[in-house]
Amino acid sequence: MIHPNKKRLRRSMMFLNAQKPGLIKDPYIYGADSIMLDLEDAVAENQKDAARYSLYHALQEIDYRGTERVVRINGLDTPHWQEDIRVCVAGGADTIRIAKTECAQDVKTVEEHVLAAEREFGRPEGSTLLMAALESCKGVLNALEVCQASERLIGIALSGGDYTKDLQTVITGTGVELMGARQHMIMAARAAGVQCFDTVFTNLDDMEGFEKETRMIKMMGFDGKSLVNPRQISIVHEIFTPTQKEIIFAEKVVREIDEKKAQGIGVFTVDGKMIDIAFYDGAKRTIDLAKASGVYEGDL
Repeated sequence: MIHPNKKRLRRSMMFLNAQKPGLIKDPYIYGADSIMLDLEDAVAENQKDAARYSLYHALQEIDYRGTERVVRINGLDTPHWQEDIRVCVAGGADTIRIAKTECAQDVKTVEEHVLAAEREFGRPEGSTLLMAALESCKGVLNALEVCQASERLIGIALSGGDYTKDLQTVITGTGVELMGARQHMIMAARAAGVQCFDTVFTNLDDMEGFEKETRMIKMMGFDGKSLVNPRQISIVHEIFTPTQKEIIFAEKVVREIDEKKAQGIGVFTVDGKMIDIAFYDGAKRTIDLAKASGVYEGDL
């Protein structure tokens, strides 16, 4: 059975080096929706065992106060991923992020090993969720099959640095080089009913650029963004949390559609805008997001 956190709020997912106790002892104080404890790129090749040891004890002993604990494991082309999975499951990680995912079989392979570890360590079957990082042209093109590969999968995330390297270009700051991948991944995620997360923004001296990019990916349909610094969290949360104006309008739409539907009326106006039943799901999503973000005070 898959646990109920599959659809939880994930506006912000902050990377942390799993090997550094000073970083992972209390990151919940920053208020990110999810923290991503990294066993992959942040950890040197000869420090993988030490990082797993640190990760296991952090998962077992630290109260993260409701913050989702995601662990990025090493790629399936390395000798590390199987032991990474065992440590994640034994420690009780909420979600495993699969690095360098290229096809549905990658997800299924990890799922098989997660299930075996859940049985080995007495964890409830289905309690460890998965997400897939798409980091290559092949991975992005296979986004739909990846999204449909497992009931455990919460969503997909773009890794812009590796993707642009594979695309034979660079991160420009304009977003042009990532536009195709972003839109393709959003469509795949929505078709499969899972979430979609944007890549990191690494220039911490350009907070204006970060805000602009975050507003853009919100308009594109992303659920949230991977982060590298606590300073980025508040900007993401502000942009991804519905405003009071949006909440009030969504309430009006839901109430009007419920009322007009009962009267047999299909099209009407709300605040001067033409509205029909097609607006209902979007309005309900706005209210659900406001509730999850802790800013909803209504009764719907």
